[in-house]
Amino acid sequence: MLLSTTEKKNYLIGFLFILFMVTCATLLNDMEIILPEIGALTAGTWIYQNKTWINQPAKIFLAPSGTAIIGFLINKLSIVYAEKVLLGLILMLLFLRVLKSNLAPSFATGLLPIIINATHWSFILAIILFTATLMCGVFLQGTYKESAPNKTIQKNHMLIFSLMTLVWVSVVWFLGFSQMAAIPPVMVVFFEVLQKDRYSWRIASKHFIALVGAASIGVAVHLLFNSWLISTVIALPLVFILLQLLKIKLPAAFAFPLLALVLPKSMFHMLPITAIFASSFFLGAMVILKRITNSYDVTPNVED
Repeated sequence: MLLSTTEKKNYLIGFLFILFMVTCATLLNDMEIILPEIGALTAGTWIYQNKTWINQPAKIFLAPSGTAIIGFLINKLSIVYAEKVLLGLILMLLFLRVLKSNLAPSFATGLLPIIINATHWSFILAIILFTATLMCGVFLQGTYKESAPNKTIQKNHMLIFSLMTLVWVSVVWFLGFSQMAAIPPVMVVFFEVLQKDRYSWRIASKHFIALVGAASIGVAVHLLFNSWLISTVIALPLVFILLQLLKIKLPAAFAFPLLALVLPKSMFHMLPITAIFASSFFLGAMVILKRITNSYDVTPNVED
């Protein structure tokens, strides 16, 4: 996949923007400023210019900020981790429905404060500042004017999302692995493909390799370099190369190296394994569901 001059420029600007975020966190020694889904949002809005994400630039700010506040407040409740995840996802789904937004990374920004047990308002401030910056960037690019309006989240998609999430959280909770209840990049891809008309095994396999590969890269690099900034500088280009080899555009993959930086130790080493099981469950179920509901067409209707 050869890159045009404009694409190279966008990649460079996006990379520098993410490095700026990690640098701020390093200088302030505040882990809660590292927002993994800013990596995915930067790739999807600025680099790939995903038409369904940039159609309404204001919601690039409103949706992730709103779900982040939801997750932040839920994290303060005196309930167990798995219950926080399940309650958070349902409330976020309803919020996006009311907001009439299909911005999948919003789930990740909402889950993050629960996963890392965010307690400082610097987390919310960081979300607001970085999503506002991305919103301004999309306005400046102007390509959002050429995109078609988003569709409101369908009720059947909300039901499927809720039921599958309930099954996943219940199973991992019952088996004693409640830390596996929330893997934001996987949930983002799941929500994205849920709204597609078709989803083939071929594309699902590429998504699986990309997600598991990105999670493995994030963990391996951070084990070698115990530095937020150095890990980011090395891991993000490796994820870029992986996606180029797979010939796909998957913004969520760029979140994994950053997620590895902020995960609790109990979840860090398990991240690649968790990505394997979560990706297998959600993406595999989506292929089967689309095959049943659409009589399965081998020609995928998924944006590569």
